[in-house]
Amino acid sequence: LSICSKLCYAIGGAPNQVAGSAAAFFLQIYLLDIAHITPFHASLVLFIGKASGAFTDPVAGFFISKSRWTRFGRLMPWMLACTPFTVVSYFFMWYLPPFVSGRAAWYVTFNCLFQALTTLFQVPYSALTMFLSTDQKDRDSATAYRMTMEVLGTLIGAALQGQIVASAHVSHHCTVNPPANTTDSWHDTTSLPDPSDILSHQVIYMIAAGVIGGVYLLGIVVLFLGVKEKDDPYALSSDRTIPFCKGLGLTMKHGPYVKLTASFLLISTAVQLEQSNFVLFCTQASGLRNHFQYLVVTILVSAAVSVPFWQKILQRFGKKCAACGISWMIPFAVMLVTIPNLILAYLVAFISGLSIAASLLLPWSMLPDVVDNFRLQNPHGKGQETIFYSSYVFFTKMSAGIGLGISAAGLEFTGYKPGICRQSDDVILTLKILIGAVPGILIFMGLFILFFYPITEQSRKETKLALEELR
Repeated sequence: LSICSKLCYAIGGAPNQVAGSAAAFFLQIYLLDIAHITPFHASLVLFIGKASGAFTDPVAGFFISKSRWTRFGRLMPWMLACTPFTVVSYFFMWYLPPFVSGRAAWYVTFNCLFQALTTLFQVPYSALTMFLSTDQKDRDSATAYRMTMEVLGTLIGAALQGQIVASAHVSHHCTVNPPANTTDSWHDTTSLPDPSDILSHQVIYMIAAGVIGGVYLLGIVVLFLGVKEKDDPYALSSDRTIPFCKGLGLTMKHGPYVKLTASFLLISTAVQLEQSNFVLFCTQASGLRNHFQYLVVTILVSAAVSVPFWQKILQRFGKKCAACGISWMIPFAVMLVTIPNLILAYLVAFISGLSIAASLLLPWSMLPDVVDNFRLQNPHGKGQETIFYSSYVFFTKMSAGIGLGISAAGLEFTGYKPGICRQSDDVILTLKILIGAVPGILIFMGLFILFFYPITEQSRKETKLALEELR
């Protein structure tokens, strides 16, 4: 593969990460503090949106596996067709409707549409890795390019959104010191903006949505012009396509795939919880209200610059060994919630970025190895690539949706109130648990499962030689 092809492939996936990053860091606080819906309704928006995207994954995998080859390829037409609708649904996901009673339903609808449409893009895009080259090094290199660009996309999304909308969440009223002996009244003092402020905050969010929509259109143009899809380069002349349901059953029984999916199901949920609650933690529980956008940028810059580092680590020491780096964020996150200090916060942000980069790169680098292993065990069947990728995304999205829904419901249960200067001690404790304890437990559980993942560097080489001999 040429460097140009790898770059164009990587750039094509960045817009999904730009939009996903903006939503991961800011959608929950937007729903609570700008749209003024209850934490319970916000939890429904987050969970149902993730669930709709998750259930779209196997559906997308089914229809894509049935697609016929066209002069643009089998996967490319899906990505081209869904992009314009994705942009529209994303734009309206940040729109504040004039009515109040049905706002939760509005955001559920457009979040579901956005999540489903991004799935229709992500499944063929991620499966495209298998149709770029049959060489493992080429695929790993293309995946590293893709992850670097996706982390940069995550950085761009959070930075754009953070810098554009920061003024909507920085209240000068809340930066003053609380009056002596009136802590309780200061807790309950609202900082709700007047109608003109609400309008200006909404305009700010719409500008951010429009900019990110433009990034979507640019990415799909680069992908279409710069990447050529090969017609199933893995298939033998005698291969037959396995029916979707039978193929789904075979993948769910494939040991390496089950262990990989279970492990990163837990790890991705931990990362999603960290992302979704980080801005709330900074603004409501740690006194870092004026620094949250810079902390988010620090996380993502650290993640972006460390992807090549992790690529070197997994090449030299193996992919299972590199996975240990995901756990680096745990002690620092625990320190942050116990000692909320500004310098420590930036250190935590930097280390979290390193861990997030590892958690993003490794599963997408390991999935092609699982598919190759499955190919070797089922040498005369083809068409399973989209099933592997769509099922993996389904499980990780469902787990993340459940985690986000429970975290938002926890804020409702402990009495989160939008627009007040400082939340109650119960809310602050909940945010500390969601930032420190819960992600740590989930990451340790995921790494424990990954310990039993059977594909080693030696078995990868043996599988590569065996498949080359078969071809």
